[in-house]
Amino acid sequence: MRLILASASPRRADLLREAGIEVDVQPANVDEDVRTGEAPEIYVHRVAEAKGRAISEQAPGRYVLAADTEVIVDRRILGKPASPEDAARMLRMLSGRSHQVMSAVCLMKDGEPVVPTEVETSVVEFAGLSPAEIAWYVSSGESIDKAGGYGIQGLASRFVTRIAGSYTNVVGLPIALVYRMCTKAGLLLS
Repeated sequence: MRLILASASPRRADLLREAGIEVDVQPANVDEDVRTGEAPEIYVHRVAEAKGRAISEQAPGRYVLAADTEVIVDRRILGKPASPEDAARMLRMLSGRSHQVMSAVCLMKDGEPVVPTEVETSVVEFAGLSPAEIAWYVSSGESIDKAGGYGIQGLASRFVTRIAGSYTNVVGLPIALVYRMCTKAGLLLS
């Protein structure tokens, strides 16, 4: 059974394929603006379902997997940096402290969730970063398209001192959760 992955993230597609889950990639274009007063859990849930619904309605009879992953500091959603300066600002916020990485995952068919959408949260602790380390990392270009301004699977791995929870969640998709949801839906993934 091939799923449609409603995402442009090459990291998500790679994680799924490495776990033996074949996908066809079809990015979703939905409004990802945070609503005033919206809690991070509600936000990721809403955006994941919007992505899933947008693609599912275009692919009748197909199972669509969608997710949204965000980095949260003090209940604040960081999003993706808009510029190198914004990436540096985010890294200063993460320096020497813990933050949450939160992903909502939904599995849809014909525009409706097949099983309840779930949210996975991991806690990541960063070492204290010097201004030179932040400047070096930002200049690598790795931070630009990543929530919170870093990618744990790349150069930023040197800054991570501890993780509590799913590593693949921090990369961008909690694979064990995806597998559980597919199993609940009765999908045979081979």
